[in-house]
Amino acid sequence: MNILKFFTAGSVDDGKSTLIGRLLYDTDSILADQLEALQSSNRKNDDGTIDLAILTDGLRAEREQGITIDVAYKYFQTDKRKFIIADTPGHIQYTRNMVTGASTANLAIILIDARNGVVEQTIRHSYLVSLLGIKHVVVCINKMDMVGYSENIYNSIIDKYKVLAQQLKLADVNYIPVSALRGDNIVQNSDRMEWYEGESLLHFLEQVDTDNLDKSQFARMPVQWVIRPQTDELHDYRGYAGRVLSGTFNLNDRVTILPSGASSAIEKIEFFDQAPDAAHAGQSVTIHLKDDVDISRGDTIVNAAALPQDSKLIEADLCWMDTRALDISIMYLIQHNSKTTKCKISEILHKVDINTLEKHPADEFKLNDIGRVIVKTADALAFDLYDDNRANGSAILVDSRTNLTVGALMFRAAVE
Repeated sequence: MNILKFFTAGSVDDGKSTLIGRLLYDTDSILADQLEALQSSNRKNDDGTIDLAILTDGLRAEREQGITIDVAYKYFQTDKRKFIIADTPGHIQYTRNMVTGASTANLAIILIDARNGVVEQTIRHSYLVSLLGIKHVVVCINKMDMVGYSENIYNSIIDKYKVLAQQLKLADVNYIPVSALRGDNIVQNSDRMEWYEGESLLHFLEQVDTDNLDKSQFARMPVQWVIRPQTDELHDYRGYAGRVLSGTFNLNDRVTILPSGASSAIEKIEFFDQAPDAAHAGQSVTIHLKDDVDISRGDTIVNAAALPQDSKLIEADLCWMDTRALDISIMYLIQHNSKTTKCKISEILHKVDINTLEKHPADEFKLNDIGRVIVKTADALAFDLYDDNRANGSAILVDSRTNLTVGALMFRAAVE
């Protein structure tokens, strides 16, 4: 069954957790013990109904303060599709958490409080959606019950957001008026907004095309393990195991191994105890080549007809995730798929004010800062541009002194 990964974003108290709780509650996706805990909870709405936001509040601080701090993942399914939801924080100080939760999403739900309209945090979250290359956006104008289900207010918010969407080049944007608290237009269409002729949120999520990158020209598989048993039974066995990042590998396809540039063709594909004719994105397989090629962990097998970038100098967007500021004088580790090598941030090109979208010169990066840098790596990386292939166009920075992940990178260009 097809899987849709999506995340929610919005200002504090816009109703992100309540919307997710409503989706789970109205689709009967809550276990009996969870429902019992909900009903016995001392957190209730003003009218005495269950506070559904509790479903995603995992940390004690979240339950006490009624805010989202960490990323909470929830899973449910309908007859048509499986869903993975990431409930991400709205606070600016938790930007790194939001980026983490959104990094693997196919779709973004941006909540706007109908009473407040488009605010600074709406701009910030929409910018992050654009930065992360998320193709599908659903703008849920929430708390319609608090504005009398006004069509005029709904339309005025849409007009303002369309200007922002055009500025950020968000192509596929859909708008739904909802009340997460009352359940209007969440699972079923509401009879309190007869002027709205579109789909409910759940029906839209069930139907939207996830647009999975499945094109053969982006066939990429980082080698995680070279399987060479050297036993009497498997004397000549030589396989290369890994997870297909994107695209499709077929039998007899010509492939290139990077960074060496060696070329061969696929002789056999193993998937568990099967020998399929093709390996698709997301599958963990073992590939056998027709030639004995020098391959080791960290190398990448790619479609020979469409090679990725291959460079030691990369222009990238950087989201800084550490409380310790970026130090351009020290060496970091960059992990790109299964390859890890040393690197330095050789230049900071600019930093973005994600509330105004203005770019400013900068000489430092602190926690939650986002901007563009030049990364110089010790070994060449075989990467795609992030806009072309998210799966092979990103990496993380690791501080070798602490082994902490300190930054997320999105590759934008190979520097000549």
